[in-house]
Amino acid sequence: MSRIPIGIVLNGVTGRMGYRQHLVRSLLAIREEGGLPSRDGSLIWPELVLVGRNADKLEQLAQRHGLTEWTTDLDAALARPDVQIYFDAQVTQQREKAIRAAIDAGKHVYTEKPLAEDTDAAVALCRAARSAGIKHGVVQDKLFLPGLRKLKRLIDGGFFGRILSVRGEFGYWVFEGDWQAAQRPSWNYRAADGGGIVVDMFPHWQYVLEQLFAPIRSVQATIATHIPTRVDELGQQYEATADDAAYGTFELEGGIVAQINSSWAVRVRRDELVEFQVDGTHGSAVAGLRECHVQHRGTTPKPVWNPDLPVTEPFRAQWQSVPDNEPFDNGFKAQWELFLRHVVDGPENGAAFPWDFAAGARGVQLAELGLQSAREGRRLDIPALDL
Repeated sequence: MSRIPIGIVLNGVTGRMGYRQHLVRSLLAIREEGGLPSRDGSLIWPELVLVGRNADKLEQLAQRHGLTEWTTDLDAALARPDVQIYFDAQVTQQREKAIRAAIDAGKHVYTEKPLAEDTDAAVALCRAARSAGIKHGVVQDKLFLPGLRKLKRLIDGGFFGRILSVRGEFGYWVFEGDWQAAQRPSWNYRAADGGGIVVDMFPHWQYVLEQLFAPIRSVQATIATHIPTRVDELGQQYEATADDAAYGTFELEGGIVAQINSSWAVRVRRDELVEFQVDGTHGSAVAGLRECHVQHRGTTPKPVWNPDLPVTEPFRAQWQSVPDNEPFDNGFKAQWELFLRHVVDGPENGAAFPWDFAAGARGVQLAELGLQSAREGRRLDIPALDL
């Protein structure tokens, strides 16, 4: 079977997300499977060019996986005629300049979120990509997780009746870095370096709410920096200037109310690190990364409030597990496959990639308005972007 080689520049691949999810579990996994079948039956074969700032790390990473193409010179990588796609997993502050260079070089662009540091920059990148006629996409991995795919199946099947509300809990305890090493990099907690949980997580909540339920009409947020000092990778204490927790209320089209708590200063007492409870007139569901449990109105118990007696209802046992019904691949890999086919086969019916720069700009907008809402202490409407 013939191969279609497609050159991909991977920038920021020495970072945790770029390495684990995008290189190893997505693109190398596609190669290990023999390539990705295209529409005509040929196999799309990713040819990888690793880019980063540390030559030693790049060389070691390339040798570990039998790769030969790596460089610290992004411009040289983008100038290669055998490269069709640029991918960005750098810190957000470096992203806009690199994506603009890729657009100017005529490369298709796929990028981690957030697309840019602010809404104006994200909108400008969207317009530039459209003007250049390139294909463009933003990672929206949560949509491809088994738990949320099961939730989407329930929505499409009309399980909920009229959806009333969505409640999300996300987070875990990130150690301060003194007596135990932190499991997130220190820049996450410095505002000047693009850190903060709102910038990190509100773009996720934007596409989850919009694509599963309805467009978001307003946001009201309260943010906090619960842990004011932390210890960095070199053992130096530093001031945490970025928010490590955010408590958001989102009004959706159709009257749905969503409340999502996001925190790196919370200890987990739930089944998964993120869970969404969806309540509707006909039924409810609780979905995490992998699992999803439901309760239909016909099997809903009738608890009675009595604080003077111990709880006798086995509430968790009264929910039913939603079966897989299909195999679930890695969520990052699943979206990579869709973008590669979008580039090689072309869009079906002339449609844009469903998770394009316009979708990415809306995520940046929600984060920006969430921070503004927290500063001003008020609810903010979300205007349509001029894209």
